[in-house]
Amino acid sequence: MDNLPEIKSNSPAGGGLPVIQYWVEKTLSPQGLQLWQTLNHKSTCLSCAWGTGGQKGGFVNEAGEYLQRCAKSVEAIAAELQPGIKPDFFQQYSISELQQLTSQECDDLGRLSYPLILRSGSSHYQRISWEEVYQIATTAFDQSPERLASYSSGRSSNEAAYLLQLLMRSLGSNNLADCSDLCHAPSTVGLKKVFGSGTSMVSLESLKHSDCIVLIGSNAPANHPRLMNELIKLRERGGKVIVINPQIEIGLVKFASPAFPIKSLLTGGSDISSLYLQPIPGSDVALFVGLQKSLIEQNLIKTEYLNSYTQDWQQVLDYANNISWNNITKTCGLSQEEITATAYLIGKSESVVFAWAMGVTQQAKGVDNVFSIANTALITGNAGKIGAGTMPIRGHSNVQGFGSMGVTVHLREEIKQALSQLLGKPVSETPGYHTRDLIEAAELEKIKTLFCLGGNLYAANPDLQQAKRALSQVETIFYVSTKPNLGHFHGLAKTQTLILPVFNRFENPHKTTTESGNNFVRLNDEGKSHLQPHNSDLISEIELITEIAHRLHGEKPINWRKLQDTVYVRELIAKTIPGYEKIADIDKTKEEFMIAGRILEEPKFPTSDGKAQMFVTPLPQLSLPNKSDFGVSENQSGIIVILGTGRSYGQHNTVVYRSEDKYRNMPHRHCILMNSLDIKKAGFQEHQRVTVRGNAGELNNIEIICGEIREGVAFMFYPEANVLFKAEIDPQSGTPAYKRVPVFVYQ
Repeated sequence: MDNLPEIKSNSPAGGGLPVIQYWVEKTLSPQGLQLWQTLNHKSTCLSCAWGTGGQKGGFVNEAGEYLQRCAKSVEAIAAELQPGIKPDFFQQYSISELQQLTSQECDDLGRLSYPLILRSGSSHYQRISWEEVYQIATTAFDQSPERLASYSSGRSSNEAAYLLQLLMRSLGSNNLADCSDLCHAPSTVGLKKVFGSGTSMVSLESLKHSDCIVLIGSNAPANHPRLMNELIKLRERGGKVIVINPQIEIGLVKFASPAFPIKSLLTGGSDISSLYLQPIPGSDVALFVGLQKSLIEQNLIKTEYLNSYTQDWQQVLDYANNISWNNITKTCGLSQEEITATAYLIGKSESVVFAWAMGVTQQAKGVDNVFSIANTALITGNAGKIGAGTMPIRGHSNVQGFGSMGVTVHLREEIKQALSQLLGKPVSETPGYHTRDLIEAAELEKIKTLFCLGGNLYAANPDLQQAKRALSQVETIFYVSTKPNLGHFHGLAKTQTLILPVFNRFENPHKTTTESGNNFVRLNDEGKSHLQPHNSDLISEIELITEIAHRLHGEKPINWRKLQDTVYVRELIAKTIPGYEKIADIDKTKEEFMIAGRILEEPKFPTSDGKAQMFVTPLPQLSLPNKSDFGVSENQSGIIVILGTGRSYGQHNTVVYRSEDKYRNMPHRHCILMNSLDIKKAGFQEHQRVTVRGNAGELNNIEIICGEIREGVAFMFYPEANVLFKAEIDPQSGTPAYKRVPVFVYQ
């Protein structure tokens, strides 16, 4: 085991003083008092799906533990507390000028505070009234159902999500694309097929009983900092953390958490990873089949468990047993010794949680990756017991809630029947467009009206030129948002583009709910906006959706205006969404709850026969293109690498709050992180400026930064790098392969 990656105890740590400095900076800002008032507001954190808050207080998690806010939460709130954009701003700046802004510059403009429209042939957005908005919407939604579509992000509430899908299905459309289509759809599809449920089977309380966590394709210190507190506690009780990531993230080696000021923050940080593996991107199946093969060879499989609680397990074991070690190691780039050591740690642990993020799902074989992880959990008996199981780590704070509310193209049959009864007619059986299908359909002029509830559909997609071209074929686009983003200036409709400003979560004039990635439903109190009514014109998402529905339908088959009362919306949710029965009483009891039937503490799975269904996962066939595939001569100097795109430490999805990434030593957004051997092999030097070319475009003047990343692999920031590539698409989920993008780097 001497050749395993060495984790040095004196390594620098993630988190730590930079986090404290950021908190201090924001506390001393003019919005400091408002920031702290909002941090303590009884509402869910705006940032990731591992968040905190709700009725126990802003800093308190579902276990009652305090100090559970993080810098990501501060970033999100501080951005929402910005002043409103001045009334004459959009008169002063043309759309061509606004298109020169970066993501960070868009966000720094401030809060949207009045409705806007950009009409075809106009060079400027113009202010309009809400009455004009509703008149335009009434006409725009008067289309055949297949020409209507929506897109949504996970920062809205369960109630808004429920009403969105209810409106769309009342119009006969199933075109409910969602941001999850671009990230964790493989988790939902894969887990649903294996276990009968597409979400995490592990609660926060269950996680506290684990003695081993396998963390795959995640940069939790940046994107889910609260999870780091659980990893620290697991290591303290003698548990193991196995990290699988082509890039060594400093916070996954050691992390200094402000939640533990004495034992972690002031001591230079807590050790996180027990073992750190750096496989070839896209080779997860090979690694996990290798783990399965090694578990068989070390006699660490649970045959009795497999026989009692799973289907088709023998085929999975036979495949792993018969595949050669040479094939496995060549595909994943790890040695048999590394895989054997990892399998031993997993097999000897009592309760193992397998957790992953988009490094697993944003691959051409994302669903197969999830199958292979689930297979490994099952053959070691680590599904359906306390402290063990599968745990996808989701991004947006309520992205999972949107799926639960029916914002999906894969509607559960029981929800379909309940909605049909509510609407007084059968829900359409016409298949809907997921996000990538939506872009393709729009490009073919099949979409007339698009309603975007949050998010940034333009910048979140690969091949930004295609996204821009596709959206330009849509007649009318409604962007519902709190702040400007790149999509508002680049994702322009053919006839009219509307930007509709709304209250954020902690400003809503009514209570709402959200669902965490671990299936916990929180209640958000009413709030008040810092934007004053005399110089702003905001409404809630609930009011917007229900008023559009009322203008279209009147009071049939539902009293749509009555649905502006979110208590009534929750009553309907309780009647139509399985597992959400307790939401009917949440306004009276204030009791937040775990969704029934999802946290599995015994091996009885919600499948037709109660058993988990296992799937054989063939090893992927990975290859790299030639220089000629990039339109350059084979004699051209440079190097082909596998690019993975991702977020910086000062970023939430497509929104950039800070341009530099101090933990990766990347001083700005126009960098490419490369291995020192690749830099030398190509004849480059660190800080040299190069061109990066993909199969859809190129970026010039990109600075080379040397980093701890696997040889042959590189990293650039999303969404800027999306212009480079037409991503491969996972055929089972529709999710693009952002994490394996061949590019040519040259001078």
